[in-house]
Amino acid sequence: MKRILAIVLFSLIHYFVFSQSIKGGLIAGFNATQVDGDEVYGFRKYGLNAGACAIVPLWNNFSFTIETLYNQKGSYQRPQYADTLSGEYKLILNYLDVPVLFHYNDKDIIKFGTGFSWGKLVQFKEWEHGNRVNWNTPYGPYERNDVDVLVDVQFKLFTGLNFDFRYAYSVAKLRTRTFLTGKVRRQFNNMITFRFIYVFKDKPLLRKKKDKDKN
Repeated sequence: MKRILAIVLFSLIHYFVFSQSIKGGLIAGFNATQVDGDEVYGFRKYGLNAGACAIVPLWNNFSFTIETLYNQKGSYQRPQYADTLSGEYKLILNYLDVPVLFHYNDKDIIKFGTGFSWGKLVQFKEWEHGNRVNWNTPYGPYERNDVDVLVDVQFKLFTGLNFDFRYAYSVAKLRTRTFLTGKVRRQFNNMITFRFIYVFKDKPLLRKKKDKDKN
């Protein structure tokens, strides 16, 4: 983790020193998540998605973006019967993520991007039927590393502020679980994100020029 952060920091310093066109940004929003393979269905676990980004123009309308995020994922199911916690399930998986994406900017109004994200699990909690599940290790049966593929769409609201929609899915399993029924399932993070990005040194939003020649 320290080596990755050092590489990221060095890269950012390099771009700040040698490029005057790099842009920085702040990110805040929320995730709707589920864990595929846990027998709990629906994007019902909500969590924070917040951090900072650096945007580096490449050529024409393309750019490179790197982010550092605190990213809350997991799974949730309400109790299945009234006046009892039977069937309730809650999983909290909090990560420090470093997404890397390439974007295409269409007329400075909408951006399409794709890439991947590497995350390190920093907190883990799990409940079944209202009871905390205790493990002998800090992160239970879950892998410390999470690698996701990303699809990203940003809409420019006005100068400096973008609305961002993102979808992410794990490319490697988080856990392999054997249920009481004997079924064996591999589990993967599945995440939808809605957030705002404030970009410093952003270009003014282009507006159609009025025909001043008409009198």
